[in-house]
Amino acid sequence: QVQLVESGGGLVQAGGSLRLSCAASGRTFSNHAMGWFRQAPGKEREFVATISWGGNTKSYADSVKGRFTISRDNAKNAVYLQMNSLKPEDTAIYYCAAGRPFGSGYDLLPTQYNYWGQGTQVSVSS
Repeated sequence: QVQLVESGGGLVQAGGSLRLSCAASGRTFSNHAMGWFRQAPGKEREFVATISWGGNTKSYADSVKGRFTISRDNAKNAVYLQMNSLKPEDTAIYYCAAGRPFGSGYDLLPTQYNYWGQGTQVSVSS
């Protein structure tokens, strides 16, 4: 059974940092693009960041560029999201997702991802 499990969410003050982790099990995703998405209450799920299967290409939403960093460790079948300078508008449930094999790091749409985690809550207070 394929599972993506996120961890590392929590409550933090504005300006603080969190590091989200996503551990995959059931199959290897070392040759798949991986991504992070988020969904705030009453809003649609939106793209946050994605990384190519080899880790060389990364794309970010404009709203997080310069503050968030996506990375991966294929040996551990894991992907990470380092979030710095957090703002109240970053409050959302954050989802890890596995995309297509040999994904380029430019896949920004949820429909381009086949496997999803259950999400982890990130709350940023002002």
